[in-house]
Amino acid sequence: MIGFDPDDEQQLIIDTVRQFASAQIRPRARDCDEAGKLPEEVLSQAHELGLVANALPEDCGGSGARSAVTGCLVAEELAWGDLSIAVAVLSPALVAFPLLDCGSAAQRAERLPRYAERRFRPGALAVVEPEFRRDAFRPATEALRRGQDFELSGRKCLVPWLEGDDVVVVSASCEGRAELFLVPRDARGLAAARERNLGLQALPTAELELRSVRVPASARLAGESGSDLAALVTRGRVALSALGVGVARAAFELARDYAKQRETFGAPIATRQSIAFKLADMAIEIDAARLLTWEAAWRLDQGLPALREATLALQQVRRIALEVCDGALQVFGGHGYTREYLPELLLRNARGLAVCEALALV
Repeated sequence: MIGFDPDDEQQLIIDTVRQFASAQIRPRARDCDEAGKLPEEVLSQAHELGLVANALPEDCGGSGARSAVTGCLVAEELAWGDLSIAVAVLSPALVAFPLLDCGSAAQRAERLPRYAERRFRPGALAVVEPEFRRDAFRPATEALRRGQDFELSGRKCLVPWLEGDDVVVVSASCEGRAELFLVPRDARGLAAARERNLGLQALPTAELELRSVRVPASARLAGESGSDLAALVTRGRVALSALGVGVARAAFELARDYAKQRETFGAPIATRQSIAFKLADMAIEIDAARLLTWEAAWRLDQGLPALREATLALQQVRRIALEVCDGALQVFGGHGYTREYLPELLLRNARGLAVCEALALV
């Protein structure tokens, strides 16, 4: 039997995060976008909710309650508030979850407890490369053995780059397979330049250049057994899908409420057939995209292969988010093109879903 109702604990999480997003994130979305800066107090408050820390094992300071489905519910609500802030809030998982899934016992014991501390500690994951034929499963970045060390060379882009942590997880081709490495942010040969993109203006993202960066063999996640990059990409695509659903839902709800209030010829524009049908189509597409995302997340929780489902969900969400945000802008008419209202911000952020790969993990 298939069920779509969250359990009591999940419903409590949804209600809590939704209230937080409504009270703390959404009111700051425009100002943060204009200033190109994240609200540190909001990140600290969100961290106190344990949205990432609760997924960590109990011996690392968490509660051991990791669930991809629950992660999707959280990501959607946060992104409903604002995509940039949502990615920042969830960024600790970009280091914590690769360590949890691929790290050795020593690596996990050393670093995982840091992400369950009271202080918010962001994470950074470098998977996307500025290459026309980029492939997350076959990184152009190379890691070559140099005695007891590895030497990394290559370029990465769209890397969340918040201040407060000392490492970045980097994917690289090593001895015929894709691997993950913990690279110190201050490593010699690593250069980071902040990007200037169309959307996600509040979120600092960086383009990294690795010029013969040396790291010890202990920096290789999972040691000689290697890293499961496919699992990481799958979880990244599921998380990105959930974030995209949140952006699309925000655009739909703004358009719906505006259509009910805006009157022409003595009646709300929501009563006009063209607007009503557009809003109905938005709602249908969002629900369909959400179900695809939940299916992929459910398979992850069941320990089943989910790369196909995650990829299908992300491809659908990328299309739907753009269409819904553009539709919301049309419902707002000329107002939608101005910076007084949120549809133009949501449209710019939704456009970034097409080029991102792992802004968050579940």
